Amino acid sequence: MKSYHMDWDEFRTAGKELIDWIADYHEQIESRPVKSQVRPGDIHAALPNDPPETGEQWPVILKDVERHILPGVTHWQSPNFFAFFPANTSGPSILGELLSAGLAVQGMLWETSPACTELETHVLDWLVGMLGLPDRFRGNGVIQDSASSASLCAILAARERAIGDLPAGDYHEAFGRLRAYATSQTHSSVEKGARIAGLNVEQIRRIDVDENYAMIPESLAEAIRADRKAGYIPFFVCATVGTTSSTAIDPVERIAEQCAGDRPPWLHVDAALAGTAAVCEEFRALQRGVERADSYCFNPHKWMFTNFDCDCFYVADRGALLKALSILPEYLRNRATESDSVIDYRDWQIPLGRRFRALKLWFVIRHYGVEGIRYHVRRHVELARSFADWVRSDDEFELLTEPSLNLVCFRHRDGDRKTEAIEHAVNDSGRAYLTHTKLGERYTLRLSVGQTSTEYEHVERVWRLLKEAAAAV
Repeated sequence: MKSYHMDWDEFRTAGKELIDWIADYHEQIESRPVKSQVRPGDIHAALPNDPPETGEQWPVILKDVERHILPGVTHWQSPNFFAFFPANTSGPSILGELLSAGLAVQGMLWETSPACTELETHVLDWLVGMLGLPDRFRGNGVIQDSASSASLCAILAARERAIGDLPAGDYHEAFGRLRAYATSQTHSSVEKGARIAGLNVEQIRRIDVDENYAMIPESLAEAIRADRKAGYIPFFVCATVGTTSSTAIDPVERIAEQCAGDRPPWLHVDAALAGTAAVCEEFRALQRGVERADSYCFNPHKWMFTNFDCDCFYVADRGALLKALSILPEYLRNRATESDSVIDYRDWQIPLGRRFRALKLWFVIRHYGVEGIRYHVRRHVELARSFADWVRSDDEFELLTEPSLNLVCFRHRDGDRKTEAIEHAVNDSGRAYLTHTKLGERYTLRLSVGQTSTEYEHVERVWRLLKEAAAAV
């Protein structure tokens, strides 16, 4: 009887071919335009309207990846990718993802695969030491899919701590008085998370920023005092170590001081990109005060050579998080859970199910060692500073901020139109890819250095492209 399955001999052949294909792709990636050149609808139009009635052979499928999929891929792993933020991967990370897929673990409970849970806890404890994080985060870490999910979980835990013990009638009345605090530079996922948690826009207070686009702690203190006087409940503050627009660093220690006192708001520190830099001791001062935070997150899938998705989320006290997210139906009950001696990570996240994400992070740390990760972080920062020096000494371009790590924000002195035209010219060439933001209402180019294979020659080349574009547009 025909089984329709791919047998394991076929899998071995196809798998080896795919590994070779991936290696070839990375070795040849510079020959491809960094930003996809297709038009909207091109991929959809190239694919058949109906699925195949009978199964197709693997070589045919892989050929269609080359023919139809690759033209629509923007190559995030290109050394000429300077857009958005790093999303770097590496050989050991890809292998870890492959093994995770091969084991196909559903790690919702300790019992459903003890190794999935215990390796995750162990690797996140490694990172506490690697990044110089406070010891109270040990045993209190979990891998989320992204910083967006981490922010949402922090907001839910903060809400639980603030009003979760109130009876139903009082709870609903108090809910309307909740107030959260962030800045205009805080990642949009925080506002999105607050909305998912039921808050409206009026319940999210925007705190002023200084000339470096960092939160002003005194403005936060004033807002909290005013809200308490008006009968509101300050329950959540987000401080950012490395904003998306400009890598601005909020002064966590001074912000924590404003959160202290009776019934303090929950302090969440979002270090999605910049957290990786703390592997280097010279950069740890950027997040001084994190030991006073209630929660903290950073993304190895941005700058630690671990492919998306992998966010490390820590809480100082897991109690409020578990109260907010734990529901135990009968079909999930088991002796290990009831013994209260294990972690069930289903209680630490929004979904029930979870993948074995810790494998790829474990592989990366073991392959590079702390020394190797430090080397590459320092190298990327050095390359960004070289680029900033070229801008600083140039007659046509100017810096908008002094770079704190691996992001350079700059513009053409002739203004927004010229700057935007330069961006499009460089991106349309296919030879590099940058994105923009607005700082002080000025159109600003962002050059983010952090892809796995980016070297001096690539940074020098994009500078040359920018200069050529400025002369041509």
